[in-house]
Amino acid sequence: MATFINRGIPAQPNYYRPPSFIQHQPPQQQFQHPPPVVRLDVRDDYERWYTEKVPNNRMALSIRSGIPSEITWALDRLCRLVNNNQFMFIPGVIDGLFDWPEWYINEGHKQSKDTDLLFSASPVQAQQRQFALESLFILGNAALYEPNAEAFARHSHTIPLVLNGLHNLDHRSDSEAILHILDLFHFLAPAYIAHPSAPVRSNPIPPLLQIISESSNRTMIITTLTTLTALFSNPANGVHLSAESQALTASIRYLPLFIDKPLIDACLSYLYCHISHPSMARAFLLHPEMPAVLKVLANLLIQEQRVLEKTFTIDVTGPIYTAPSTTQSTRDHELTKEELESLVGKPEPQRCYDWMRAMFVAKVDGELTQVDFWTLYKDAFSPYAEQYPLLVASDVIKNVTNVFPQAQAMVLQGQVQRFVVRGVDRRKESAANERYRCQWDHSQCTSPPFSSPADLYNHVLQHLESAETAEAPCLWSTCPQTPLSKRALSVHILTHLSSAQPLQKHPSQSDTITLPSESYPHPVTAPTSRPPPPPRSTMIAYEAPIADPPSTSLTALLIIRILFRTSFASADAAPRVDADHFGFPGLVEDTDDPTENADPADNLASGDEKEGERRGRKAFVGIRRLLEEVKIRDDVLMSWITEMVDAVMPLNE
Repeated sequence: MATFINRGIPAQPNYYRPPSFIQHQPPQQQFQHPPPVVRLDVRDDYERWYTEKVPNNRMALSIRSGIPSEITWALDRLCRLVNNNQFMFIPGVIDGLFDWPEWYINEGHKQSKDTDLLFSASPVQAQQRQFALESLFILGNAALYEPNAEAFARHSHTIPLVLNGLHNLDHRSDSEAILHILDLFHFLAPAYIAHPSAPVRSNPIPPLLQIISESSNRTMIITTLTTLTALFSNPANGVHLSAESQALTASIRYLPLFIDKPLIDACLSYLYCHISHPSMARAFLLHPEMPAVLKVLANLLIQEQRVLEKTFTIDVTGPIYTAPSTTQSTRDHELTKEELESLVGKPEPQRCYDWMRAMFVAKVDGELTQVDFWTLYKDAFSPYAEQYPLLVASDVIKNVTNVFPQAQAMVLQGQVQRFVVRGVDRRKESAANERYRCQWDHSQCTSPPFSSPADLYNHVLQHLESAETAEAPCLWSTCPQTPLSKRALSVHILTHLSSAQPLQKHPSQSDTITLPSESYPHPVTAPTSRPPPPPRSTMIAYEAPIADPPSTSLTALLIIRILFRTSFASADAAPRVDADHFGFPGLVEDTDDPTENADPADNLASGDEKEGERRGRKAFVGIRRLLEEVKIRDDVLMSWITEMVDAVMPLNE
């Protein structure tokens, strides 16, 4: 919209002054007291005395007076009055506002010469042109108020002014005038019908298409597209649509400019209005830019949704059972050679007593079977039975109470009787020093643990030197190494020795390990065969929209929906007719016999329709990945996206 400069007309006083003849009367004839000041309502430039609906209204008389100063004053006041969205014109003022625009559109614009591009026009011409532009500005802004728009629609000069302006004026040199004309026509366009048989000058569509195809003025492009959208929203004007329309080409050209929201909104609105006609939707499937348009629309949905998304997290971690990563391993105590030698020569039952003290400890909840108890005693001293006779089993079991008063032998009743010794347990000894124990001869070496890996290595070398053959297998524990030379075997042995300095853990490594279940044993001999435990922390992070998409996204989704239905019209995946388009104009459905009421613009052959559907399906296969990224808060709208993705999935496979 144009803005105009205040021409310096003095503002009207905001209080009432007595007439001059009262002010100059002799003192004896004047009022004893000055008259009260009567303040008038001047809000929004309201001045009742020249906005009254009377024939001698000064505003109407000034506009049509032909006096430049009066016309300037009237137009200047009206330019400010139309800022109030509730200002209503009186009929006389409306008639006067058409005078200067009609003169300029029919005659005044011809006075402009090429020299005006280099030199300023004469003051009279510049003033007359200014009167025309200000009048158009007032008409266009006043039409924003519905009562004024209805008055303009009924006025006999409105449509001729619009048509003559579009056909006579050049949008390159008179862009300001055309913009004001389009602002005025925008409110009348939905009800205007351009009959195909009417004269060319009665049809506003050709000059609008010329403007949209030639103009590089952003404001002109937006206004023209908006006007064309309003015109074609009337189904009666659909006969003027064309598959090669300049407006369609312009909409596709400016569609990727996501940063310009008003321009994108105008392009989307026209594109939606264009393909809402079934014949144009089928023809658009054959358009070479159709796949690119679908990609742009899908990317627009994704870009606008990211602004409305928020990341949510859900903790789905189940119960976690852990155990220390390093445990103090223990093992049952076995009699050493020195202990056994000191016990063998003692007489019974002292030998049995001392053996129990060396092998067992008191434990309230400890338990051993009587068979295991006797077996341990027999295995320890049976090799010396000929020289030192053994006690019978019953005597050994009875002696437990003499050594451990709280222990006793008992019989546990159940399905199977169990004979146990309750109150004692095997003596345990730490295996910390077992790191440097020799495990040669399949762990049968009786040497005590060494203090360092070097001492252990020297000890193992002695085992190698005692080998009688040049090659020998590795006898370390359960090592499966095949026979090697003594030199190679001495190197191989190093792989079995523990390092003197344990490896340092990574800072992110925990000091505990996760067990598969609460009762799972730990430690185990084969930790690599343990079932994988659940993850310690299971956080699901996802992004979801927190608000409804903007109007541009909704329009883009409707366009994609129409093209999808058209592409799958002959397939089972085509959706049914939607009853509700969420406030958008509904589609023009083909519910009648195709041979009746045929659309003149629908001239596609059957083969072209099949080719268009094939191209449409191929294009939707290309944007399937993009559609999968679209998230909309509304369940119904999101079901549209899901339906399209599901329909395209089999085609992609």
